[in-house]
Amino acid sequence: MKAVVLHEYGGPEKLKYEDVPDPVPGAGQLLVRLAASSVNPVDYKMRSGEAAARFPVQFPGILGRDISGIVRSLGEGVTGFAPGDHVMAFSEKTYAELVLVNASDAAHVPEGLDLVKAGALPLVTLTGEQLITRGTKIQRGETVLVTGAAGSVGRTAVFVAKKAGATVIAGVRKSQLKQSAELGADEVIALDDDDALEKLGFVDAVADTVNHDTAEKLLGKVKQGGVFASVLGPPANAKLHPTVRIEPVRCVPDAVTLRTLAEDVAAGRLKIPIDRMVPLEDAGKAQAAAEKGSIGKIILLG
Repeated sequence: MKAVVLHEYGGPEKLKYEDVPDPVPGAGQLLVRLAASSVNPVDYKMRSGEAAARFPVQFPGILGRDISGIVRSLGEGVTGFAPGDHVMAFSEKTYAELVLVNASDAAHVPEGLDLVKAGALPLVTLTGEQLITRGTKIQRGETVLVTGAAGSVGRTAVFVAKKAGATVIAGVRKSQLKQSAELGADEVIALDDDDALEKLGFVDAVADTVNHDTAEKLLGKVKQGGVFASVLGPPANAKLHPTVRIEPVRCVPDAVTLRTLAEDVAAGRLKIPIDRMVPLEDAGKAQAAAEKGSIGKIILLG
């Protein structure tokens, strides 16, 4: 099969499209023919070596965490799936024509959801959901501010928090204020507007996807006993706010929740924008574009 292989840390040009042996499913695994994967920040941080402490690459390595595709064959003991099924999963080594997926991590693609577009969903939707449910643990009637709310993880976090009955403030950039009406938040605030931040009252929780200076400023807006949950680690000034609970969130597979969120996308209740679709062999160009910033997910076509 063909796969995008990384032989050493470096720039996008280090990703090589080459022949590798076909994987064979072991017990509890599915062999899936790739329809689509997508580019996530963790992918290019792993490629460059920036994420080596948390996510080291064993060379030669295959990157990628998202997959949608068609089941080719089943490993021993797998039930609930059959060859030909359309599935999606938060997995590993998905920049390849054939991918091994733990059956326990796979979800059937719901009717009405395009198989290719399903490849954009696993990591971002599960991360956004877990940022709220496992990170902030927000309750009905409480107020949560979601940073980076216009991004795919942030959009999902806003959606899940609203579903839980929380009052949601969507934190975006000034340039994103107009388009943010579609997020469904109770309020939208420009996080790069110091005057707006100054007027912001205390909140029960922050669900953070941006970190850096914004996170440091917002930590002081969390009430005593509140929660600051982040997918990017604690703010640098966390020790100055001992009454705020810091909750790091690292995404884990959850097939049941993924299926539910995919149904929400299929029904139009949750929107994850797609920026562009490119062939798998152009993964390096796709990562370069994603690093510069895109208006939505970049999909890699199998």
